Parts: sequence; C-alpha cells; structure tokens
Amino acid sequence: MNDLMNKLKGRLGLIVLAIAIVISAGGFYAYQKYRNTHISTEDAYVTGRIHTVASKVPGTVKFLLVIDNQFVKEKDKLLEIDDQDYSVKVRESESTVGAEKARLEEISSRAEVARKQLVEFNFRMESVKANLRLHTVNLKQSEIDLQRMQRLFDKKIIAEEQYEKAKTAYEGNLAQVEAAKEQLSQARAALDTQNALIKQMEAGQGSQKSSVRQKQETLQADRLKRSYTTIYAPSSGYVTKKSVEAGNQIQAGQPLMAIVPLTDVWIIANYKETQLERVKPGQRVVIKVDSYPGKKFYGKVESIMAGTGAVFSIFPPENATGNYVKVVQRIPVKIVLDPGTDPDKLLRVGMSVEPVILVE
Repeated sequence: MNDLMNKLKGRLGLIVLAIAIVISAGGFYAYQKYRNTHISTEDAYVTGRIHTVASKVPGTVKFLLVIDNQFVKEKDKLLEIDDQDYSVKVRESESTVGAEKARLEEISSRAEVARKQLVEFNFRMESVKANLRLHTVNLKQSEIDLQRMQRLFDKKIIAEEQYEKAKTAYEGNLAQVEAAKEQLSQARAALDTQNALIKQMEAGQGSQKSSVRQKQETLQADRLKRSYTTIYAPSSGYVTKKSVEAGNQIQAGQPLMAIVPLTDVWIIANYKETQLERVKPGQRVVIKVDSYPGKKFYGKVESIMAGTGAVFSIFPPENATGNYVKVVQRIPVKIVLDPGTDPDKLLRVGMSVEPVILVE
C-alpha cells in the first residue's frame, strides 16, 4: 500500500512538474511575443512648444496683467512698459518731419516761381531777337539809302543836307542794332542763370525729399518702438517662468516669462538602437504617465530622429581616438498624441512617461 502511494505521489509530482514546465514555457513564449510586439522604454518625457516672451525695448514695467500659471489667449495683453520716453521721442520726430516738409514746400514753391520766371525770360529772349531782326533790317535799308545818297551827292545832284540826314539815319540804325545785340546777350545770360538756378533748386528739392523720407523712417521706427512697450501673448497657453514684476527695469531681449500651449504637446522617447528594428512612423502607441497610474493616453509614432542623442550633444563621441568602447546608443522617437486623448490638459511639459509602441 505504501509503495502504491509513493508511486502515485511520484507520478503526481512528475505531472505537476510537467504542467509547471509547460506553463513556464507558455509564459516565456507569451512574454517574448509581447516584448517583440510591444516596444517600451522608461526614458521618455512630455515636451512641447515653449514661447519665450521678451521685450524688444528697455524700460520700466508699468503694469503686469498676468500671474503664474494663468491661461491666456493669443494676443492677450501681458504687460505694459512706461512709454513716456518713447512718446517724447515720437513727438520730436513728428516735429522734425513737419519742419522738413515745410522746408520742402518752400523749396518747391521757389522752384515753381523760378520756372514761371524762366517762361518770362524765354518770352523776353524772343522779343529781343525780334527787335534785333527789325533793327538789322532797318540798318540794311539805311545802308542802301546812304550809298545811294553818297553817289547822288558826289554828282552834285542832291544837297549836302540830304546826304547828312541819310548818314545820320544809318548811324542811328547801327546804334540800335548794337543795343539790340547787347540786350540779346543780357537776355541769354539771364536765361542761363535762371536755368542754373532751377537745376540747383531741383537738386535741393531732391535732397530735401530724401531728408523727409529719412525723417519719416525715423518717425516710423520711433512709433514702432513705442508700440513695443505693450507686450502681447504670442500664442494661447499657460504663463510659466514669470520673472518680472511691476516696477522692474528690464532690458531688450530679457526673458520675462514663457507661454506653454498644452494643446500642442508630444512625447520624446529615447529608445535603444536595438529596439528600433521594427519601429516605423504611423504605428500605434499606448502611453502610461507616472503622475496618473492606471490612466492611458494614445498616440502614434510621427518620426524617428536622424541621429542618436549623443551625436548632437556638446561633446559627441570620437570613435577614432583609439579608446572606443561600444555602448548601446539611444535614438529619440517623436510620438504625437491622438486628438482628444487629453481633453483635460493633464499632460505637462517635462512629465515622465512610458510609451509602448505596438509594432503589430
């Protein structure tokens, strides 16, 4: 009886051992299959776009309109810088532009008057030319008359008085021609002077226009600087890293706060290079977040980085130095969340997560 019981116990032990081996083998197979189809890593975190808010101009903060972690919409007013100095600069530039425009109008008016005078000088020139032609004709006629009178006087046909009158008429016409030539010379000189004056005014007018444009650009720049004294939100999101208060003196380019839009976050998962053989863009991803045990988020693989994290570090590896030690590298994988998977905006930039890529 005891021998029978011992045999039964021995067989039962073998059966239990066989069952345990089968279960262990099945479990190991299932575990290996799960590992092959569910690629996971704990080296992953939430990231997103961080819009740093900085001032373009220096000044004193007059009003601060937001607090830490406040939600703001795009183009909401964040703070105001005291614009008194900038307003004074704008008024000075406006006065300068007004003065330059007035000077331009004065030069333009003088140039217009000079152009009208030039028309009068041209008329005068034509009048003097016509007068010269008339006196020239009279001179030729009086010269002919004088020659005829000379011949008649030499023949004693006419009296000396008639000859003297013809001679006087000729000399008078000659004097008028000389006077007309002098008037023509003066008219030409006046015309040339007026043309030179107009060219000078036109050059001054062009220079003054350039000066007006320069002053207008300065005015525009001053107005632009004044507009920079009001700072608006570059996007919708939450205010973080606020490092400014009302009354602070700030400098241009100084970071004042950051805006983080939690509607546009994604996961950066640093997988080992040995895990990425079957990973492709578009594959489904289940994401576990350390802060929310038991809650799952869903997404998909968007892209795989073109290099390992070490390659883009400050001190990349130099394998040709002779002291190379093979180390498994990690390659960042970008995972985007499915629309609507985080309606309550629970994910925050920097959170640790565990993404599982479903390769099948």
